[in-house]
Amino acid sequence: MKVVWTLFILFLLMGCTHSPPSAAKDRVENRGTNKENWWDKLPREAWKKFERLDVADDWFEVYQITPNIVAIYEPGQFEEVISYLILGQERALLWDTGTGIGNIKQVVNQLTDLDITVLNSHTHYDHVGGNHQFENIYNIATTFTKKNMKGKPHDIAKEFVEGDWIWKSTPADFHKDTYESKPFTPTHWIKHGDQIDLGGIELTVLHTPGHTPDAICLLDSANRLLFSGDTFYPAPLYAHFGESSVDTYLESAKLLATYQDSVDYLLPSHNEPWVPSDYLGKMAAAFQMIKDGNKEYVETDGAKEYAFDGFSILVN
Repeated sequence: MKVVWTLFILFLLMGCTHSPPSAAKDRVENRGTNKENWWDKLPREAWKKFERLDVADDWFEVYQITPNIVAIYEPGQFEEVISYLILGQERALLWDTGTGIGNIKQVVNQLTDLDITVLNSHTHYDHVGGNHQFENIYNIATTFTKKNMKGKPHDIAKEFVEGDWIWKSTPADFHKDTYESKPFTPTHWIKHGDQIDLGGIELTVLHTPGHTPDAICLLDSANRLLFSGDTFYPAPLYAHFGESSVDTYLESAKLLATYQDSVDYLLPSHNEPWVPSDYLGKMAAAFQMIKDGNKEYVETDGAKEYAFDGFSILVN
């Protein structure tokens, strides 16, 4: 009986820890260097300074970033995507809806009773996965957006939930054999310079194409914060996709660099939630160096990767 009880305890402990993929699983491709066993970097030190909140769906890790901002983080999948719930006095804005692996609507309902507006930083699968659960969705009107709002079938989306893409247990009602990016319907089209008033918090939309044609950032001038989406985060920046443009990315980086002294921190959509604003100037300088041919690179996954301090840039 003692042996059985010991085994039972070990089983419970194993269930509370993350189990890396087996060596037989497929590698993550087309995402730059230093990605093998990417889960070994977890937990990231940056999250330790924030209070973790209890939620029903343990696929997510949820953190209180400021009194009005909650980060909804998915460290179990390679993208390590972060969605942000921004709480105003009158309504709330959900900046992206994640991969769709967990139930983000359930999490948001635990965090606030305010009416929710979804605003996507762009429409890649890992930022719109829960869009279909919400009624009020804002997007910028581009051809790329209108294509992606139709969703992605399993044959295309399955790559992102196989092999080394996922390293921890998924929710019981998630089935990777049927995973897809579900279609959604925008209810409002936004544009560069639009103001979104949540009551006590006013946000400004900045169109920053480059990573994708529909990439945007969100400026909170009063609190000196910039939600930078996938335009900047402290990891490889993807300017090598078919929908990406290095020239356009450079122009967006130059625009964002003009805000460097107006904001103190960036809230990126991957990996870490709170990084210094001086990265805006560094990013603009980095893209200019690539454009001028003044930077060495390494070849990886058919792309060129240029390494800089705290981030890199992937270019075709």
